[in-house]
Amino acid sequence: MIIFKIAFRNIFRQKRRSILTALTMFGGFTLAAISIGWSDGTYSTIINLFTRNQLGHIQIHKQDYREQPSIYKTIDDYKQVEEKLSGIEGVETWTPRLFSAGIVSVRENSNGARIIGIDPEQENIATRFNKKLIKGDPFSKKPSHETILGKGLAKVLEAGIGDSAVVVSQAADGSIANDLYTIIGIIESGDQMTDRMSFYLHIDDAQELFVLQGRIHEIAVIARELDQVDALTGKIADRLDNPQLEVASWKEFAKSFYHAMQADVQGMWIMLFVIILIVAVGVLNTVLMSVLERRKEYGVLRAIGTKPRQIITLVLWEVSILALISVVIGIGLSSIINSSLSDQGFPLPESFTYGGVEFAKMYSEVSARSLYIPTITVIITALLVSFFPALKAAHSEPAKEMRTH
Repeated sequence: MIIFKIAFRNIFRQKRRSILTALTMFGGFTLAAISIGWSDGTYSTIINLFTRNQLGHIQIHKQDYREQPSIYKTIDDYKQVEEKLSGIEGVETWTPRLFSAGIVSVRENSNGARIIGIDPEQENIATRFNKKLIKGDPFSKKPSHETILGKGLAKVLEAGIGDSAVVVSQAADGSIANDLYTIIGIIESGDQMTDRMSFYLHIDDAQELFVLQGRIHEIAVIARELDQVDALTGKIADRLDNPQLEVASWKEFAKSFYHAMQADVQGMWIMLFVIILIVAVGVLNTVLMSVLERRKEYGVLRAIGTKPRQIITLVLWEVSILALISVVIGIGLSSIINSSLSDQGFPLPESFTYGGVEFAKMYSEVSARSLYIPTITVIITALLVSFFPALKAAHSEPAKEMRTH
């Protein structure tokens, strides 16, 4: 307890040195906390926009559909699946989809297309489908032989609102699937490749076209919290308890996107390492200077019988107190900055597209990890680099050091 009191007094006795040491740790903490919050916020924003905008957080298919898509690999009792989903905590919403391919013609122009049957009401809730419309009107609530085209496909077909589009494909019963649809809207999802191929139909119209009444190929599920997706995937699989169905999270059905996100996270750890190095060098420098300046003081302590371990404890207590003060102030400032950036975001000089999603702002995130990682990092780093100067002070020779002026 006496050592602690001496350490506390020493901090305020040498104010300039203490402020310099504290500023080094405070700066490192704040920079690390903002960097982690920024990285986590950006990571979450990109994933949420990408999954909510297109794929969903979790997808349910017939077994092997993702590896080898086929019009015949359908979820036949999807209404029962939806009923089970409604009772699972953590599920925000879901939407059924039907997929196939065909040739789409508008007047003399023809092009291959991916035909997507959607439930308009569910799709609007799950992926905000209506907000992607750049021209025309949304689907009617009831099937009305209407279609919405991706922006790229409309450009290739030279199609406009009110034009008629003819679809030719193959139905599930082996017959020729063909019908005429009125173009009521043009959509821009942010993914040029998707927009180049997408031909949307009301799910009832699509089921009629492909003779798939009551059947679909996919149910996209939206989770309430992104960090609960893995656990929720397991819950859904357990609740469905159907070996014929496959439940996969976005990390599985969007592996390339997931790996890109992981690479970004690795970059954050490299940045954190650089920050740790800066903090370590700064603390080592100031503590070493402190020890050298106080050689006479340590010599006196050794002469009156202070043990080496007590001197080591004294130096470490001084650094620990400064580190705690720096961390407390750093938590307050970094929380304010991260909170502000999470609400308002930081506008980018130029928007960019990542994973098919356009970004004009980047957002931070206030999380426990953005606080406890810098806290542990600063305190442990400060103690580690302070140990060697403390060891030097503890083994000083009283007679020699007391002659130091």
